[in-house]
Amino acid sequence: MAVAPEACRSCGAPLAPGSLACTECHALTHAPRLEELAASARGHEESRELAAARSDWQAALDLLPDESSQAAWVRAKLAELARAGAKPAKSDPPAWTRKLGPLAPVAVLLVKGKLFLSLLKLPFLLSFASFAALYWALYGLDFGVGIAVLILVHEAGHFIEVRRRGLKADLPMFIPGFGAFVRWTAAGVTPQARALVSLAGPLAGAAGAAFCAWIGQQTHEHVWLALASFSAFINVMNLIPVWQLDGGQAITAIDRIGRIAIALAAVLLAAWLSQPMLLLVAGGAVYRAFDKPVQALGPSGHGITAYFIILVAALGYLSSLAPLGAPAR
Repeated sequence: MAVAPEACRSCGAPLAPGSLACTECHALTHAPRLEELAASARGHEESRELAAARSDWQAALDLLPDESSQAAWVRAKLAELARAGAKPAKSDPPAWTRKLGPLAPVAVLLVKGKLFLSLLKLPFLLSFASFAALYWALYGLDFGVGIAVLILVHEAGHFIEVRRRGLKADLPMFIPGFGAFVRWTAAGVTPQARALVSLAGPLAGAAGAAFCAWIGQQTHEHVWLALASFSAFINVMNLIPVWQLDGGQAITAIDRIGRIAIALAAVLLAAWLSQPMLLLVAGGAVYRAFDKPVQALGPSGHGITAYFIILVAALGYLSSLAPLGAPAR
C-alpha cells in the first residue's frame, strides 16, 4: 500500500489516515502512484503481458474509493483483460482466401469491415452535421461550416492528448448553439496531467486560428480572418479559469503565484492588444488565487503557468486580427 500524504496535494486540506480521496475537493489521495500504475499497465497491455497488466490495475483499484467512477472504470478494465486472456490466439486467414492470390488481403479486410465501420460513429457524425448546419443557416456556408470545423479542431486537441496518454476517450459530441465536449476517463490522473489535457484544446484551437489567419493573409479574403478572430475569441473564453471550462480545469495545477502571474499577464495583454475580453481571464485568475488554499506544486506547475500565458497571448493576438462576428452574407 502506498504511503498517503498528510495533506491533499490539490487543495492542501488535511487528510484522515487511510483516506483514499480528499473530503474537500475530492482529489484522489494516491494520484501520482495511480498514474504510475496506469502507465505501467498500459505498457504491459501493449506488450500483450496481460497478467502483469491485470496486476497493475488491481493494485490501482486498491487505491481508489469503491464508489468512485475511476474504480468502476478499473473494474471494467480488469473484466476486459480477463476476457482477452481467455480468448484463443488469432487463427490464420480462411483457406478460401488463398485462392484469391494478391487480392486475399482485400477480401480479409472486407470480411472484417466492421472494424472500419466502427470508426464512423453515428452520434458523432449526426451531432457534427447538425452543429455545422445551424451555423451554415445563420452565417452562410463559408463561415458557418468553417467555425464548426475549427471547434472540431479544438475538441480534437483534447481527444488526441487523452488518447496519447493511453486513456479512454469518446469522439467529440456537438451541441448545436452551445459547443462541444469530449468525454474521457481520468482514472488516476494528476492535476498536472488534467491541466495538459485541458490546455490541449485551446492549443489546437490556436493552431487552427493561426492557419486561417495565414490563409487570409495569402488570399486577402476577409472570411478567413473572421474565422481566425472568432475562433480565437471562443478559445479565450474557454481559458477563463472558472467552472468546467478548460481554464478552470488547468488552473488546479497552478499555484497561487502562478495564478497571480496569469492575471497580471492577461491585464497587460488586454491593454497591449486592445482586447478587453482578456480581462475576463485576469478576473478569473484573481478569483481562483484567493478562493481556497492553494498548495505550491513545484516546477511542473510553473511550466503549466507559462503554457497558459503563452496561449492567452497567442489567442489574444489572433482575436485582434479582425472585428468579432461573422462577415456579411
